[in-house]
Amino acid sequence: MRTKVVAGNWKMNGDQAFTRSLLTSLLDQLGGDGRPSCEVIICPPAILLTTAREALGGSTQGSNALGDRVPGSSFIQLGAQTVSEHEVGAFTGELAPSMLADAGCSHVIVGHSERRTLYGEADRHVVAKFKAAQAHDLTPILCVGETLQERQSGTTQVVIERQIRALLNELGVAALSSAIIAYEPVWAIGTGETATPAQAQEVHARIRQLVASRDMAVASGLRILYGGSVKADNAAELFSAPDIDGGLIGGASLKADEFAAICRAGSNR
Repeated sequence: MRTKVVAGNWKMNGDQAFTRSLLTSLLDQLGGDGRPSCEVIICPPAILLTTAREALGGSTQGSNALGDRVPGSSFIQLGAQTVSEHEVGAFTGELAPSMLADAGCSHVIVGHSERRTLYGEADRHVVAKFKAAQAHDLTPILCVGETLQERQSGTTQVVIERQIRALLNELGVAALSSAIIAYEPVWAIGTGETATPAQAQEVHARIRQLVASRDMAVASGLRILYGGSVKADNAAELFSAPDIDGGLIGGASLKADEFAAICRAGSNR
């Protein structure tokens, strides 16, 4: 059985005081006997990664003095919201994957719809970032999804298959054995609209089928998250679908009670 994943994307929200307060509350609510059986990841803005790591007890995955990756004791893992495809150099404002790993990150979001639409990241850029992340033992959370216009025109499957095939054709299906996919219908992000469990399950099943056409074992183990206005009151129903393995949570991840409730929904077997 695939272990569910609940990942919180804070986007451009929060400051140091907020980070400490939110994570202290999450640790209180989800620690001890209430520790969730799902994987929990938080993805704050890059400038807050160090604060988040400290708030989690400095125990998220990081590196020792020899550069060896060291698993931490905190059950809340740290992720970044994007990464550069470049290793080092004159790329003002960018963050190399080695920097994120050094900051304690274990995961990084690549190809989020806002990065694709607002910053012009094409499929080739997303694939390059995915490859760079894996080269530094960061687990990519690959986002795919369609706009409202694309859904209404009936091209949802075409769009998503194009986004995934770009990666499969360049890196091969084995690259997905150490990655997560997040299906995020763009029309349901931050709008309050949510795909029905049936709609979400249909797309998740098609994603798994596409991967299975290349490698059945990789498809069977692949975690596919739903990322479109997941909240405490709809998480359990969404997560009960056979091909939905958790959620990439936006606004609800900024509220400790709400995010904790979603994590508990992800822990129900």
